[in-house]
Amino acid sequence: MILLGSTGSIGVNALEMAQKFHIQIESLSAGRNIDLLNSQINAHRPKKVAITHKEDIAKLNAQNAKVYVGNEGICEMIAESSSSLVLNAIVGFGGLDPTLTSLKYNKKLALANKESLVVAGWLIDTKKIIPIDSEHFGLWYLSNGRPIKKLIITASGGAFRDTPSKEIPSKKPIDALKHPNWNMGKKITIDSASMVNKLFEVLEAKWLFGYNQIEGYIERSSNIHALIEFQDGSLVAHFAHPDMKLPIAYALDIIQAEKTPIINSINLLEISPLNFEVIDIERYPLWELKESLIENPKLGIVLNASNEIAVEYFLDHKINFGNISSIVLKSIRRFTTEANGIKNKSDIFELDKEVRDFARSLI
Repeated sequence: MILLGSTGSIGVNALEMAQKFHIQIESLSAGRNIDLLNSQINAHRPKKVAITHKEDIAKLNAQNAKVYVGNEGICEMIAESSSSLVLNAIVGFGGLDPTLTSLKYNKKLALANKESLVVAGWLIDTKKIIPIDSEHFGLWYLSNGRPIKKLIITASGGAFRDTPSKEIPSKKPIDALKHPNWNMGKKITIDSASMVNKLFEVLEAKWLFGYNQIEGYIERSSNIHALIEFQDGSLVAHFAHPDMKLPIAYALDIIQAEKTPIINSINLLEISPLNFEVIDIERYPLWELKESLIENPKLGIVLNASNEIAVEYFLDHKINFGNISSIVLKSIRRFTTEANGIKNKSDIFELDKEVRDFARSLI
């Protein structure tokens, strides 16, 4: 297979599953963690390797693999690879072109890059996608042809779920990076604390399943990822460990009835009492954008671009946590009309640049 974003948590788990079930890795791509990438190359011996920055070539031990550089290089690597499966675990807007390239070359796409659907869902044939996000995998797993009334995804609540609301705006990166349930990358941990990550997942669910009735609730144990309410009044939930191994296993076609379970089963006796909480807009002000995004999903371009800039400046200690929501909300108000006029990929990239420039001007 072709694995994009191999040094992140999803990439690491995907390589673990590939090694366990003897799936050959033809191509790898990674960002700046060259030390880990080198160890992955040594273990899996890919034929092709892509890195983000040219200056990292000197650190790379490619071991005779063909080397590609930058976003264009990743797309070129996909085009030149014979593998039929691409697992896209790139973080951020940079994952869009690899997604479009994978589909252009008729690859099966296991998608963990949220931003592809957030900014360009209407350009993507979702029938060719296998969702890797645990929430969307859960929805896919539960779907069985019965008429659906509502899709429900869950959130952990992030670092500030118990912090007094009045204290949240002044928080610093060291506070926001303390996720209560697990260790993730910095960007997604901040997005969890602001609830932007859940807004992304709302848009993903809209495009993947074609429904506008989508709700979100906080479920603190992170053992329930998704629920579906059917028209007949019944409600079903998907329980699984939150390490992405089960979605990855389905994407790699290694689930077979005669095999032992891919992951350890959930022990219901060990789960804390389940409790669902409303996502409070006072605590998570960006959640007020949910219905607007569902009604006008092209606003996802504005949401993603402004949030990426705000999080970057927050992690650089140039703004406080509360400024993230302020920058995103001002950007949404400023570019709603422009988003409505988006028609193609070129328009997406042009608006993305304009929003980023505007967001920087607010700092």
